Amino acid sequence: MLVHRPRSIAWLAALLALLPTSLSAQTPAKPADSTPTAAAKTVVAKPALWVVKDKDTTIYLFGTIHLLRPGINWFQGSIRKAFDSSDTLVMEVADQNDAAMQARVVQKAIDVSGPPLTQKLPEAIRPKFTQLVSDYKLPSAVVERMKPWFAAVTITSTPLARLGYDASQGVEAQLRKYADAAKKPVLGLETTEEQIGYFEGLSSDQQISMLVETINEQANVEKTLAQMIDAWTAGDPLKLSDTMNKSMEDDKALQQTLLFDRNERWADWIKARLDKPGTVFLAVGAGHLAGKRSVQDALKVRHIKTKLVKSL
Repeated sequence: MLVHRPRSIAWLAALLALLPTSLSAQTPAKPADSTPTAAAKTVVAKPALWVVKDKDTTIYLFGTIHLLRPGINWFQGSIRKAFDSSDTLVMEVADQNDAAMQARVVQKAIDVSGPPLTQKLPEAIRPKFTQLVSDYKLPSAVVERMKPWFAAVTITSTPLARLGYDASQGVEAQLRKYADAAKKPVLGLETTEEQIGYFEGLSSDQQISMLVETINEQANVEKTLAQMIDAWTAGDPLKLSDTMNKSMEDDKALQQTLLFDRNERWADWIKARLDKPGTVFLAVGAGHLAGKRSVQDALKVRHIKTKLVKSL
């Protein structure tokens, strides 16, 4: 039986900040009939940056936000200096721009044989779901065939897209552009199919619970994401973790899958990479570099020290 456990709305924004970058790339474009907003004021951001070093290897650790609005100037100062000095850019995935791969992502997110999504939801939530699909001008025939986890991502990201949040403005997309311009190789810690597998591996009840909460908590998503971005731009990882990671504590399975397990694997990757000379700029979702059991904590267990880079 499905049990709905209320959680902080921060969990939904955390989903967008922690979710695999391959899913961020699937967020819908800003609707053509949305009201244009005034030109955004430029914000000079100074997100936190860490470094790991040995005698012949330097690895920078940079936390990203997958969706941003235009007008946030973060690629400057210490971050620009670290990126320019690096031989290689490493991100969560390197294949997210592959059209064939993205087609497979969409294929995995669609259920062509099961009952319509509305019928999978608790009866009391169905009118809200139908209303959101209508309000967001989503194609109902397509949404009805989405798996619950993908519908949750779509419904969370759609109003943000209408407000100007865009994966193309996100840190990964911008870093990829800068790396291509500088002819830096781009490597991935994971593949897109691996990332989709995290959500595919959730039970039916977990997926429905995720969608139900998404539907119930829509009104606060933008506010909470804005709070997380404010903490990120201010270089305050502790505040960021308070908003983001603690909100996932009521769902231990999702927290373990999306956060802790990946942090451990990435710490192993960093430890192994220290055996090879060179300079690496490693950029992963900001939630992985904040709070308990972060990548830094996992490195500490492996007797590897990280240092916060002074902001310039």
